[in-house]
Amino acid sequence: MTFGHPRRHYRRTDSTNERARELAADGAPSGTVVTAAEQSAGRGRRGRTWSAPPGKALLYSAVLRPLEGRHGLLPLAVPLAVCDAIEGLAPVSCGVKWPNDVWIGGRKVAGVLIEARPPEWAVIGVGVNVAIADDEFPSDVRWPATSVGHGVAVEAALAALNDALGQWVEAAPDPVLDAYRRADVLRGREVSWAGASAGDEAGSGIGAGIDADGNLLVRLDDGRRVELGAGEVQLTLGPQAPDAWR
Repeated sequence: MTFGHPRRHYRRTDSTNERARELAADGAPSGTVVTAAEQSAGRGRRGRTWSAPPGKALLYSAVLRPLEGRHGLLPLAVPLAVCDAIEGLAPVSCGVKWPNDVWIGGRKVAGVLIEARPPEWAVIGVGVNVAIADDEFPSDVRWPATSVGHGVAVEAALAALNDALGQWVEAAPDPVLDAYRRADVLRGREVSWAGASAGDEAGSGIGAGIDADGNLLVRLDDGRRVELGAGEVQLTLGPQAPDAWR
């Protein structure tokens, strides 16, 4: 799978995912990429916004079509591609915070938002802070946000992500699960959650990895394990346990 051709770039747009969704609905081929130097209404999960100074972040959305059974772990494969892209450009080590954040040293450097119309297409949205100084982040996200840094340019990050994404979206389930488990920053860490709606159950426990479907496993105080789906919970992190990812 090859990403990046064709590419549509905007100096400024509301959301690269919105533009890519329009292109996908109009029949744009798989591999089409939309980028922007700046966006006014970038989206994250659960309606959150994604903002960055112009020209200092990779604002990226790609079209994948059609969606097939082998793409069932796409939400895991995409953050792994982001990790590979970043680690190939800078002397850093990335981890993945389930379900969709990429971290460097306990701070968020990238986020993923996948929107789909199965089985026709998916839009893979990625935002990577490439060259944003700490004091350039909005005050409400200054911590725990971070950037790739190390002189990496946005266009280099784009090329690296195109290459890595092309490999990971075609990966078999076992390599995806194995790599994700190695990158998992929640294993051994205290997590608590609130349900997506008022009737959903809240709880807390210790991250215990992921299952074969990509659900988060949490070990409760009584020894039981529960499975959490990405659409079901809002996570809050507590302190790291001694065996947590470093």
